[in-house]
Amino acid sequence: MNVVQTAIPDVLILEPKVFGDERGFFFESYNKRVMAAAAIGAEFVQDNHSRSAKGVLRGLHYQIRQPQGKLVRVIAGEVFDVAVDIRKRSPTFGKWVGMRLSAENKRMAWVPSGFAHGFVVLSDYAEFLYKTTDYWAPEHERCIVWNDPRLAIDWPVEGEPRLSAKDGMGRLFAEAEVFP
Repeated sequence: MNVVQTAIPDVLILEPKVFGDERGFFFESYNKRVMAAAAIGAEFVQDNHSRSAKGVLRGLHYQIRQPQGKLVRVIAGEVFDVAVDIRKRSPTFGKWVGMRLSAENKRMAWVPSGFAHGFVVLSDYAEFLYKTTDYWAPEHERCIVWNDPRLAIDWPVEGEPRLSAKDGMGRLFAEAEVFP
């Protein structure tokens, strides 16, 4: 697996070795030894799968208690995936990194705990899979508004994205609960 550094060193892009021929392809989407060699020693406890239509934006989500590290990938379609560092003591606090993940490029992203995470669907639809390092705890879930002017995320969307009611009520970064 090829590990690609991003502008935020703790967020990684993982490019699996894909073996293909006229029958199709095969690759390992998770291998504990390979992840450990990439300095991802996480233990995953939950797998999630979502399907969303074009223009749907999910995020920016995090859990202030029971924080979740996420290993994310797309198995159908394409998304623009974003991680925002919300660790106050971090040198990259308040910075974001974005990447295109798709079924075609087979890239995965490692988003450690201490980050807000979200994505917008660029294709007609996308199926998004992610492993988490802790269980979903709705009472601890928080959301930063997708278009926060302080973060100035360059979402590749035309017009307004489609949001859930919860995501539409996200807080500004300056008012959000963050990690120490």
